[in-house]
Amino acid sequence: MIKSVEEFIRLRFSNDPEEYGRASSDSAEPAVWRDVINRYPDSRFWVAHNKTVPLEILRVLANDPDPTVRSMVASKRKLTADLLTALAADSDESVRLAVARHKRAPRGVLEQLCADTWEEVRDVARDRLDRSG
Repeated sequence: MIKSVEEFIRLRFSNDPEEYGRASSDSAEPAVWRDVINRYPDSRFWVAHNKTVPLEILRVLANDPDPTVRSMVASKRKLTADLLTALAADSDESVRLAVARHKRAPRGVLEQLCADTWEEVRDVARDRLDRSG
């Protein structure tokens, strides 16, 4: 378990593959994740990248000003329907594309994305709907 923001930053930027891997796979308390978000804004993407990051932190990051962070959030398997619905309306097409590709995207969200302004998002959403019957 990652015990502090300093430990996460050390692990994330380590040259040791084992330590680097821990930054993406070890859990941490929500307070540690919030601390990373607040003190190291350039590491928000890596918080979202972590496989164990709790849903409450993903909810915070779903509103991040950086579209790469929101796109990473949109690709997380544990997302709920309400988060996927919100991210489907994101201003950035890469976020909407990640939602269209998400295995748990609700049918209504995919239908909404079929009318997206970006052709790639529309195509992925239509293909997903066609395959689901």
